[in-house]
Amino acid sequence: MYKIVTFILWAISLLPFRCLYVLSDCISPIVRLVYRRKVVRENLVTSFPEKSIKEIKTIERKFYRFFCDLWLETIKQFSMSKEEMMRHLTFKGMGPIKNGFDGGKDDAFCYLGHYGNWEWIASLQYWAPGYQCAQIYHPLYNKVMDRLFLSLRNRYGGLSIPMKSALRILINERNKGSKIWLGLISDQQPKWENIHHFTPFLNHDTAVFTGGEQMGKKFDAMMYYMRVLRPKRGYYEVEFIPMFHDSKKVEDFKVTDRFMEMFEKDIKRCPELWLWTHKRWSRTKEEWLERTKQSH
Repeated sequence: MYKIVTFILWAISLLPFRCLYVLSDCISPIVRLVYRRKVVRENLVTSFPEKSIKEIKTIERKFYRFFCDLWLETIKQFSMSKEEMMRHLTFKGMGPIKNGFDGGKDDAFCYLGHYGNWEWIASLQYWAPGYQCAQIYHPLYNKVMDRLFLSLRNRYGGLSIPMKSALRILINERNKGSKIWLGLISDQQPKWENIHHFTPFLNHDTAVFTGGEQMGKKFDAMMYYMRVLRPKRGYYEVEFIPMFHDSKKVEDFKVTDRFMEMFEKDIKRCPELWLWTHKRWSRTKEEWLERTKQSH
């Protein structure tokens, strides 16, 4: 099954971008009708209570158009050359991170969300030779899809690290003398047992992952935010923006709060680029407090 699916996706990826975007324009109205429209609408309405229903529908249409673009751009990775990828995705603000490595730092933890084309960002290794680029990921339940996405992410030379093995693998890389440039997609909803902190985000009290921050402080990593821009269809710019240089000195949860604050501003600037299909706020602070109370 994996080989069959890979062949089909590779064949689709041979289409030029302009053909893929025509296909995206054709299917996006259909996808909007059949795929999680209720979830998307509820997320938009509760996140932007100040907007009219007309404005919400406009964002919704733009989101589904981008959502279809995203999937076809991801498929395009199966046949994109290094040169083509580096034309379509560029990185800025890398100098301070490299200076930090030269100054004795061993790790840079870079926060981002499901915003823009996060799958293409795995190509960072092309832009950072001499460093070990890596990303922490959640294995997918579907084994075929998990293997497909891993093959895409690993083709650039970086490491894909399962969350449960992250600490062990990062320590092993440090022991080998690697300079770790780590990407953390940190906008997902944690499971109940992994919730330790809530922060204001898009008009909700929002449960957040704090494991990346805890690891970063353990390693005294440099902490950066990755701002993603889409200047035009099929092209992205990623800028590294410093949050904290010496994370060990930062009080608990401040790194996570800073990331969520910066990320919220970018979503408000261009909301259609975020993944609104997630049931992001199904775990509330009130229920978490009640569960915590009962466990004690």
